Amino acid sequence: MISSITLENFRCFREIPPTHLAPPARLAPLTLLVGENSTGKTSFMAMIRALWDVAYGQQSPDFKESPYELGSYDEIAYHRNANNLPADSFKAGFEITQSSDNDNKVCPYYFEASFEKEGTIPVAKRRLISQGKVSFNELYKNNTVTVTLKTARGSWLLQTTKGSNIIISQGRVDYNYRLVPLHLYHYYMDLALHRSMQGDMGMRIQSLANSPDFSEQDLIDINNILDVFSEEHASAPLRPYASAPVRSKPKRTYDPSRSMRDPEGDYVPMYLAYLDMQDRETWNELQRKLESFGTDSRLFDQISIKRLGSSVGNPFQIQIRKFSKRKGPQRNLIDVGYGVSQILPLITELLRKDAPDIFLVQQPEVHLHPSAQAALGSLFCQVAGNNKQLIIETHSDYILDRIRMDIRDKASPLKPEDVSLLFFERKDQDVKIHSLRHDEQGNVLGTPPGYRQFFMEEVRRSIGI
Repeated sequence: MISSITLENFRCFREIPPTHLAPPARLAPLTLLVGENSTGKTSFMAMIRALWDVAYGQQSPDFKESPYELGSYDEIAYHRNANNLPADSFKAGFEITQSSDNDNKVCPYYFEASFEKEGTIPVAKRRLISQGKVSFNELYKNNTVTVTLKTARGSWLLQTTKGSNIIISQGRVDYNYRLVPLHLYHYYMDLALHRSMQGDMGMRIQSLANSPDFSEQDLIDINNILDVFSEEHASAPLRPYASAPVRSKPKRTYDPSRSMRDPEGDYVPMYLAYLDMQDRETWNELQRKLESFGTDSRLFDQISIKRLGSSVGNPFQIQIRKFSKRKGPQRNLIDVGYGVSQILPLITELLRKDAPDIFLVQQPEVHLHPSAQAALGSLFCQVAGNNKQLIIETHSDYILDRIRMDIRDKASPLKPEDVSLLFFERKDQDVKIHSLRHDEQGNVLGTPPGYRQFFMEEVRRSIGI
């Protein structure tokens, strides 16, 4: 689980001098992003997915991929000087916690990526992985990869004897768009360490700063931290699901097609119809969960698939019953109000049994009545309490208040420390992120003066002060 994020020279998050580093933004099982419009909340979520792509996907991210569409390098990098030119690079990092296999202690691992301009797009040119005194620092420059290795014993440089990188020369990496898979470094370091037995492949490990020779134990220490972020590692999380702020429009009739996940949820009706026809056990379980939320939110109390034929290829409709206690007729999804069709894709993703570990959700409250927004807050608590990580950007006080009350009332498995509230506050051209916490009573702690300034001014005006 990601426990914190750092940003530098990215969008509205400016460079921080090394002697005045801002604390990282704290993430929790349930993290809420709040603040005025255009304060970087969407960019923040986009960077989380981008970091995942570099760390686990082993590739430079596409910053134009839906639902974020951040643009080219010049739109993404912070503009910091008098000439309003973009920074030469931007970077971000995250920390995860993982239990040690040996003593069950929680070990923090840090991953960082730096991006530079390649043509018009940002490309990952540096990866840093560290845990305690062990680190792996990979740098791309002049079509060459240089890797600095560190353990408690010393520092070493992984390089080729001919000065050109063997990984690139062997065609194992597309320099512009794909990073070296981390698991391959096991092979390269082992070759360099045992080159007398394996044959000289033009690769060697050079000691730095009077360090001793690279040893088997150093190889093990480096490989241990690489394994945490290797795409072949068993605990590597699925790619985060990113939800668009405005989701698919309902249709009266759907034609079956291949169901591929998408941010707008266009695939959801096809997915539900597939389960109804091909996997009744899974459909019955998901249907029960959907109807439970529908009842709690007063949006609907029954959902079903109406097939317009007996074969898998026939068209179908989504049917909704809106009245309580399962009374009244079922109606087509398009006839029951926009709120149901807007929330259905998101709650389907949250409740399906093969859901990813991380959700990035924008404005889930769109088109929902306050009672439904509040019910959504309780659903977030329940899902996050089931070993998922939810990062929610919202402008809904009803969602925030329901989460506070659920903490106070112990209505979910979440404890106060399992919820993080990130307040994005604009300071001139820059944005500062305040990491806020809750106490046992659900009160928000450590709020800066600007957190409730607008609401306080509205209250004073309403009572004539």
